[in-house]
Parts: sequence; C-alpha cells; structure tokens
Amino acid sequence: MDIDEAIKITQDRLAKDLGSMEELLGHFRDMVSPVLIDDQGWNGIFECSRNLPATLAGLPFGFELPLHDQGASADFGVSMASGTRAASFFEERAKIDEMDETANSLTRLFREMDAADSSLQEIVGRKVMLEYDIGSAGVSDCLRPGLFIRPGERSIVGGKNQMNDVVQVIKALVSCVGWEHTDAELRNAQKAYSAQPEGTRMDSFGVFPSRGRGIRLAIMGFNSLQELSSYLENVGWPGCTSSVEEVISRLLGRVDIVGTGVNIDVQEGGIGPTLGITPIVRERYTGDLRYWLDDVSDWDPFLEALKHEAVVVESKLHALADWVSKPTTLFAKSGLYLLLRGIHHIKLVIAEGRLQKVKAYVFMALSGAVSK
Repeated sequence: MDIDEAIKITQDRLAKDLGSMEELLGHFRDMVSPVLIDDQGWNGIFECSRNLPATLAGLPFGFELPLHDQGASADFGVSMASGTRAASFFEERAKIDEMDETANSLTRLFREMDAADSSLQEIVGRKVMLEYDIGSAGVSDCLRPGLFIRPGERSIVGGKNQMNDVVQVIKALVSCVGWEHTDAELRNAQKAYSAQPEGTRMDSFGVFPSRGRGIRLAIMGFNSLQELSSYLENVGWPGCTSSVEEVISRLLGRVDIVGTGVNIDVQEGGIGPTLGITPIVRERYTGDLRYWLDDVSDWDPFLEALKHEAVVVESKLHALADWVSKPTTLFAKSGLYLLLRGIHHIKLVIAEGRLQKVKAYVFMALSGAVSK
C-alpha cells in the first residue's frame, strides 16, 4: 500500500470515529507529562483545535515544547496535503467564509500546487504544515498560524544553480497569505541561497502572518563549525558568530552531532537578528520509509548533554526522554490504529549574543491503515 492510500484510509476512518482535533487530542492528554503541558496549556490547545477536523491526524501532528520555560505550555502543529479530506475541509471553509484568512491562504496555495503541470508541485509536492502559536503567544485565541512548505520532491541544494526554484517557492508562499513580494526581500532570499555551501539544502520555507513580515528559511546540512560560521558571515547575519561557535562547541564536547542546521529570518532589510540552530542527531530525509520511526534511545545522549545548559529546565528533559515510544496499538470504534511518537528536532535559539531558548519539536503519527 502506498502512502497516499494509507493517508486516505486513515482520514476516512477518523472522520467516522471523531469530529474535531480537540476530541482526538483529549484521548492523548494522559500520554503527555504535565511537566510538558499542564491543564492551562491543554486549555489553549483545545481552544485552538476545537474547529479543526480530526482528519488532520491522517498526517503527522505535534507540539513545540519550550524547554527553557518553567511554564508548561506548548504550540501546536498539523500537516496536510492538497487533494485530501483534510484539505477539502479548508477549501469548503474558504467558500463560506471569506474572512477565514487561513482557509483562503491554503486554498490559494492548493490551487497553485494542483494546477496542471504545476512547477510548484514538482518542487514541494502537495504537503503544507501549519504552526499555531498558543503557549508562545500567551493568548487563548487561536491566532493565524505560521505556514510552511518543504522542497520534498526536488531538494534545493547549495551550489546547484536552483535560484529559480527558490524564487518560485517564495512567491507562492508570500502571495498565498496575501502579501505582495518585494524586490529587497527576494534579493535577500536569493543571497541566502547563493551563500549556501555545496551539500547543504533548504529544508523549509515559512511565514508567520500573525508575527509580522518575514520569511523563515531552514537550511540544513552544515558539516563543520567553520562552514556554518562562514555562511552566517556571508549571508550577513547581524549577530555575533562567536556566540554560535561557543554554544555548538559546548555541545560537541558532550555528544556526537552529525551536522547542523540554521533557521534564519529573511526581511526587507536583510537577515533578522534571531538565529535558530538545529543540531542534527539523526538525519531525516523526506523519501525515507523510516522518516517517522525513531529508536527509543536515539535522543538520550543529546538530552543528557542539554542538562548542562543553564537555560534548560532539567525536569522537562526527564519528561521529554519518555516521549519517544515504540509503536502503540490503539482501539477505536472502527478498529485499530497504530500510533508513533518521537522527537523530530530540537532547536537552540540565539539572540543578543547568547543562548536564550531551547525548543523541542515532538510529533505523533497515527495510521488507520493497519490489519484488523
């Protein structure tokens, strides 16, 4: 069975078993330590997911957990693909509510992805990710989410002369949320690509309409600290590269890291001052059949290394260590589901010359395409 058929089966079954993501997440609440998400944190997530369809769980979903914060709140993320039942939900919403900015943005993006001979689909495929600021925003209202797409079909690799791909993805992303692209912003994004060393790849493109103007680029695959520092200098990051070198060097003294990724914010005036660093503990490639399957102990050495960082709340690391689990069988009205839980990545946020935040991005992947 191919993955598209498995997603269809899972979404069809979810539509029969449940109404909303709020209802689905309620069943998973006891699986999450209150150290990571407490009652108040869940209330915000439930408020946000109340009007989202349970069919979104046909693709991986999860949480952004702030390991630097004593509070136990979280942001919430979902993914979907055009042409699926979950995507149809937003397309129908756009027809009946012209004020639903998220539904209209998705509909515009899906329309471009699904057009005949779509060159956008040749680069990014049909998948879209949404990130809802809940805990980080400190509000109960469900703000307009961040929107991300990934070059999952045709990787955008440094040194491969793929500037046209970069421009096309950015224009599609910017226009779908109702922004006019600017020449300065586009030039800075092009500079970010042209500065990439060979072998690095643009892993995702994102925008946060509720936070203000900017394009979030995730660039993965830096093989050395020197390579990363040179890139930040060449792209014009206004921060101090020595602070980045200091943080990564501390980690390298405690744990093996196979590579590093960065998140930069492209703005009209250049690159934003806040930098996200993603130490790569395990490479994840879109086409890998084991993409969502973690070994239970994969993250233990890295979590142990983070205990030495003063900004990290150690009790959250202990709770996070129990997040990764072996595949779990769940029972529902329509039959069996298989649940996977894992850590996708951990991001270190550097601003004002120091490590200020550490965030864990954890996922749940649910499949109803299992034998009964």
